[in-house]
Amino acid sequence: MSKERPVIEHLAELEHKRWANWQRRVHRLCGESRTIPAELWERWERQIATPYEELPEDEKESDREEARKTIALLNDIGAITLIG
Repeated sequence: MSKERPVIEHLAELEHKRWANWQRRVHRLCGESRTIPAELWERWERQIATPYEELPEDEKESDREEARKTIALLNDIGAITLIG
């Protein structure tokens, strides 16, 4: 990664990758019908409506994994010193 690019560009690239991975997952789960299965819709609606602090531990860990990617990117480009 180039340290000369503005931090916003690095973060935007990371967000695009995150979004693309999510879309690949949704497309795979929906299949040829292009319809979101009801159980997924219900789960995602519940997750949307739930504040972070009330999420189950496995869902919090999924969010932490994404946060770690952001921290790693910021560390790689020298925007921060690696933190835990």
